[in-house]
Amino acid sequence: MARSPSRTAPASTMADVARQAGVSVSTVSHVLNGTRKVSPEAVRAVEDAVARTAYIPNTLARSLAGATTESIGIALSAITNHYFSEVVGGIEVEAKRHGLMIFLSDTHDDPAQELQTVRALHQRRVDGIILAASADPDRAALRYLRTHGIPTVLIDRLVAPDFDQVGVENRRSTIELVAHLATHGHRRIALVSGQPGLSTTQERLAGYKAGLKQAGLAFDPALVVIGHSALEPARQAVHGLLARDPRPDAIVTGNNLMTIGAMHALREASLRVPGDMALAGFDDFDWATAFTPRLTVVAQPCAELGETAVRLLMRRLKDPAAKPKTLRLTPTLRVRDSCGCGPWEGRRSVTGRGGFP
Repeated sequence: MARSPSRTAPASTMADVARQAGVSVSTVSHVLNGTRKVSPEAVRAVEDAVARTAYIPNTLARSLAGATTESIGIALSAITNHYFSEVVGGIEVEAKRHGLMIFLSDTHDDPAQELQTVRALHQRRVDGIILAASADPDRAALRYLRTHGIPTVLIDRLVAPDFDQVGVENRRSTIELVAHLATHGHRRIALVSGQPGLSTTQERLAGYKAGLKQAGLAFDPALVVIGHSALEPARQAVHGLLARDPRPDAIVTGNNLMTIGAMHALREASLRVPGDMALAGFDDFDWATAFTPRLTVVAQPCAELGETAVRLLMRRLKDPAAKPKTLRLTPTLRVRDSCGCGPWEGRRSVTGRGGFP
């Protein structure tokens, strides 16, 4: 990726941007600060003008021409998703090792908030950004990052190979999870799928379909419901599955929050796990072994994901012209009770070797 526009060029003003975009200065201000809804056409015109003029809103940042801030920005849904909290822990450990300060901002997986967050981090002149991209069909935040040449690593959601990226093997690990359930005789295996548009959701759905095919099971669209990567939507979606005739005999969930939502629904329906319904899903978490039964999960290497993202970002900062890397790390299948395996725990890698070269 290219570096950001030269910081030694004469500083552009908001008026310069307005003239280039053919809009008022107040419109430019609303677009940059998110203080009022502006038409998509005006937003695009302002963003293009910002790129052409190399305008940087933060006056203090312009005074730091050529300097680094020894800081990185993190933009992801850390507050609303425990999985990302663990990833941030890995980022913090590795950043500290490199003497970097981190600025963390929660995007809430909302495209508008995501773009506003990326802009704010840029204005604070962080040296680079680690981003878990939302399901924005317009990819506005990615377009902004490209336009300004901001060193960036995409984490978890691998959506743009022209950026450095790190995630896990979602498709192959979901194939393994479905195969594991099929070996226990389950034939109607349902999937509670995540937020539509996320690359992780798409990859796990693809793995689910491939896993059924490999097990000799037909794909039934009625057994795929959307849990929107959240507890309550997943609870409602599982109630919908249970109302089907015949109902599924096993459920795969796409993340930790949806697993908990599924457990609520099964308990409310007075169904025993795994006696009446087998359950397995993505993401391990602190309480997975505290439940009865203990949960069978695909555990992602959260800390390693965060640490690898920082190492990729440091590499990008040292060599802006380096070819972008896409890395997929190895998750672990932790077999416990909820899939019907009995009161024992096993663990094994579900894919080939991953990691930072």
